[in-house]
Amino acid sequence: MSLAEPGLLDLVTAWTFTPLGDLLIVLGVLAYAFGVHRVHARGGTWPIARSVAAGGAVVALVAGLNSAMAVYGHVLFWVHMLQHLMLIMVVPVLLVWAQPIRLASDAGGSRIVDAVLRNPAVRFVTHPVVTMAFYAAVLVLTHLTAFQAEMPTTPWMHEFELVIYLVSGYLFFLPLAGDERTPWDVPYALRLAVLAVGMGADTLVGIALMLTGHPIADFSMMRGAWGLDAISDQHTAGGIMWALGDGLMMLLMIVIGVRWGVARPEKQTMGRWLEGARSRELLDDDTDRADASVDDDEDALARYNARLAALHGIDRGPAVRTGGDTGTSVTTARHGGGAGNVDEPGPSTSGGGT
Repeated sequence: MSLAEPGLLDLVTAWTFTPLGDLLIVLGVLAYAFGVHRVHARGGTWPIARSVAAGGAVVALVAGLNSAMAVYGHVLFWVHMLQHLMLIMVVPVLLVWAQPIRLASDAGGSRIVDAVLRNPAVRFVTHPVVTMAFYAAVLVLTHLTAFQAEMPTTPWMHEFELVIYLVSGYLFFLPLAGDERTPWDVPYALRLAVLAVGMGADTLVGIALMLTGHPIADFSMMRGAWGLDAISDQHTAGGIMWALGDGLMMLLMIVIGVRWGVARPEKQTMGRWLEGARSRELLDDDTDRADASVDDDEDALARYNARLAALHGIDRGPAVRTGGDTGTSVTTARHGGGAGNVDEPGPSTSGGGT
């Protein structure tokens, strides 16, 4: 049965229900509220900003699963794209800011949380390189392959797509978007780099949808003759993916950049590997100093200054100074370093003319 053309009011009031999804949302809200209660009962505090983020995630998730985005996401590609961005970007980032893993730890489950985070499988699936590849693969495979063509008319594929958007988005943003407890402490510089690569995947999919001259998926099969034609619908969806997807990613990068600027000094380093490489380059040795920044180590700074002084004092070899009027030239050698350098005349050579 095809949907009738919606009026303006329908786009606001249209509603549906996803029984399993709604049940999981209710259970999640109750678990989060119980966790906050446990933290307070143990004498701790839980920042209100995290609870606000959790509330925002719930609202965004309910909107993505039950609102007009869910109702008309089956029949209009551009509406489906809005639902997709809600589930793969907005909800996951808000969940990361809500910090449910840290809440579970602070509420009394620290031993279990620590054991889970140390698990090799968990470390693998949350590694930024793995999550970035997973995120990019989900974007490409669900939009630019036959999957997209079959999804509008195959209910289980549509439900699977919604779940995979949530999972891939959450795993991607988990080590990048906030300060949630994870197995990986990713430095801010690398966070921005990984997000930039992820934004590239958004751009690729969006532009590909805009430039493709044939419909990858014909959502009009599920509605009447109303709405955009298949190509226009697809191009609009691609534009939303490109503009809104990149816009959301850039906004998050700005937030992370600001957090980087106000972070404690020990959080402003470039990470263990990059900081170690920087230390070896600056100090010209193979000492493993990846656990500290050169800028915060007095001994390292002294060694670096000594190296600069040594470099400045290196004999730079003979130099030739040519006389301006007589055509004669004088060979000089420079010894020592600093202000005490003296130019001493060497053997003269005959000029080239009178």
